Amino acid sequence: MSEEKFQQFRKTITPKQFHDIDFLTRKAQQLEPEDPILSKRILVRVRNLKAQEQSKPANEAIKPKEPKAPNKQTPEATKKAAHSDREIGKNNRLWSKLRKSPFLSLVILPTLLFAFYQVFWATERYESQAKVTVQQPDSAATMDASMAILSGLGVSNTSTSDTELIKTYIYSNDMLTYLEQHLDLRHHYSDSSIDVFSRLGEDDSKEELLEYFLKHVSVEVNDKSGVVAIYTQAFTPDFAQQLANKIVQRAEWYINSIGHQLAQAQLEFIRGEHQVVENKLQQAQSQLLSFQQRYHLLDPTAEGLAIQQITYQLEGQLSAKEAELKGLLAVMSANAPRVLSVKNEINALKRQLENERGRLAQAGDDARPVSEIMATFADLKIKVELALQAYTSSQVSLEKSRIEAYRQLKYLVVVEAATLPEDNKYPDVTYNVVLFAILAAMLFAIGRIIYSTIRELK
Repeated sequence: MSEEKFQQFRKTITPKQFHDIDFLTRKAQQLEPEDPILSKRILVRVRNLKAQEQSKPANEAIKPKEPKAPNKQTPEATKKAAHSDREIGKNNRLWSKLRKSPFLSLVILPTLLFAFYQVFWATERYESQAKVTVQQPDSAATMDASMAILSGLGVSNTSTSDTELIKTYIYSNDMLTYLEQHLDLRHHYSDSSIDVFSRLGEDDSKEELLEYFLKHVSVEVNDKSGVVAIYTQAFTPDFAQQLANKIVQRAEWYINSIGHQLAQAQLEFIRGEHQVVENKLQQAQSQLLSFQQRYHLLDPTAEGLAIQQITYQLEGQLSAKEAELKGLLAVMSANAPRVLSVKNEINALKRQLENERGRLAQAGDDARPVSEIMATFADLKIKVELALQAYTSSQVSLEKSRIEAYRQLKYLVVVEAATLPEDNKYPDVTYNVVLFAILAAMLFAIGRIIYSTIRELK
């Protein structure tokens, strides 16, 4: 528009006036209130003329000025002036369009700049992936059928808490510290060859490093299969694969250590309780053995029964001899040899019977009756039997706990090893540019609505 007005203005003046700096300056000042665009274009012509005069040799600069006829101007100078005028006109039209079209300046131009950054400047990022799952051993396959029924074990499945535990640990500060010690993440992510918008600052804090790490590592859990997919991003394919491998190794160590610690703690507790029961059994057996050695008795109950049997036999023999003595006295005198012999046998049986009854009433130097010895022995024997039953139950519990502890062991199984990427996955230029353009257009529309609303309310 300004160039058309300038060409019309040129037709209204003479060639001499078109090359007169003073005339053009005065004309631009006169037209400025009415047509500022044309005035600016005339001033551009004035600046071009001044530039041409300054480029002349010094000996020509001190010569008196003489008006030049239009037909004497060289074709090269005419072409240069026309080209310069066209370039200036294009720039003026561009800035005029930007001022008149906010959508062009607020949406199109930023989108083009962002697209330039994505295509030519943004550093490529490579992604490596690894897949793992948590498995537990089939405890029923390692024991006989009776023990399997006793423990109630079967095939165990991976719980959701295990996979979520892996995910939480990968995102933790402990994992970041381990990776820093073995891979030096900060050095890789803050390399100067990475563009300024993608790299990590060299002086960033540990919290900022963790936030940056979480943006470049992602974990996805499949609830149906229990498979955990780990994705790591780096600026070189080798480092992306190394990062995924280290994460898998550390997660495997973590899961295995947790399972072994829980199993070991449970077994240690059960073993301690079993040791208490075993000590009680040993103590009861030791007391029973000491009691038997003290009274030189293998089985006081059986020995008491034997003494009773002897007593009963003596009493029977004594009764028989007394009956025989009565029969002899009926036919013989009291001093007859046969009668005296039977009397001596009766006296001997009585003395023996008294001795046997004394053995039942008391025994040893401490004069403890056999009945009391038998009662004490029975108590000690009952204690041994109860301790033996408790020991048997504890042994079964220990075996069951050992199997339960084995059941709780968990192992991290690698489903897919860390891949070595060949093509960069990020940045996704098409997706990013389209998304940026949509967001910019939405913000522009919202701002336009707000602006229009404010104007309506005034």
